[in-house]
Amino acid sequence: MSFLEPARLWLLVLVPLLVVLYVLLQYRKRHYAVRFTNMALLDAVVPRRISWRQHGAVALAMLTLAFAVVLFAKPSAVVKVPRETGVTVVLTIDVSLSMQAGDVSPSRFAAAKDTATEFLSQLPPAFKVSVVSFARFAEVVVPPTVDRARVSTAIDSLQLSEYTATGEGIYTALDVVEQSLAGTSAPEGKLPAMIVLISDGARTVGRSQVDAAGAAKAQGVPIYTVALGTPEGVIFSRGETVSVPVEIEQLQQVADISGGKAYVAASPNDLVEAYEDVDGRLVYTEERRDATSEYVGYLVMLALVSTAAGLFVASRWP
Repeated sequence: MSFLEPARLWLLVLVPLLVVLYVLLQYRKRHYAVRFTNMALLDAVVPRRISWRQHGAVALAMLTLAFAVVLFAKPSAVVKVPRETGVTVVLTIDVSLSMQAGDVSPSRFAAAKDTATEFLSQLPPAFKVSVVSFARFAEVVVPPTVDRARVSTAIDSLQLSEYTATGEGIYTALDVVEQSLAGTSAPEGKLPAMIVLISDGARTVGRSQVDAAGAAKAQGVPIYTVALGTPEGVIFSRGETVSVPVEIEQLQQVADISGGKAYVAASPNDLVEAYEDVDGRLVYTEERRDATSEYVGYLVMLALVSTAAGLFVASRWP
């Protein structure tokens, strides 16, 4: 066992010293007893033999003292600690016109913002978060930062535009991860990063989202997709009603290829489960920490037993 304050273990020498003192006192008691000639008085003053109960109570007291000294030296343990400062999350949000459909209340776009904001609140403060939006082109709205207020403001300020370049959004998010984690090793091919893609899934321009998902797989970055919408979704454009059904299969394919998971979000809370998977993306370091609290309960139990033994002996029960 290792200790944070090993010098305090020198206090353990008190235990054998007290044991020696106890033995000397018992010897002195016997030596003093032989000076009495009145045996009746001798029995009243000094028992003819020391009860095993007394020895047991003393042994328990010495054991309690030794255990307390050991805890005073602060025993330590090596624990795995997630290096939160090395984790990057890229919120990649679809801002195409199809996201204005009202089949998800109050609209797909409003639900996308709520979902991103809710997910943001679940992340540890040390996680770096970036926001990427995509319509005809992909844009880094906010580079990786721990400033949650800045990220929330950026999400609220997103505006809709024409076309849907899902693949470009993924490639841009991968560029953000690469720049953010430059020089970071990827144990077992897994970088401490993840992409959260919120969309209705219907790509219309740009590079293939399937190829982009393959690139994410090669880079070791999983994509967690959130499909917003229903097959009955419609928008009104230039005086016409346009059908914009959600493409769940496309988003499912992206998630499967990249090694992430796909979700169909009916509400912002439906994305919270995705956060549970981030643990496997963390980079861990080993730290030696104080483990005293793990043993305090045992010391309390030992002290209670020792006290009870002392009371039992002091009562001079037969």
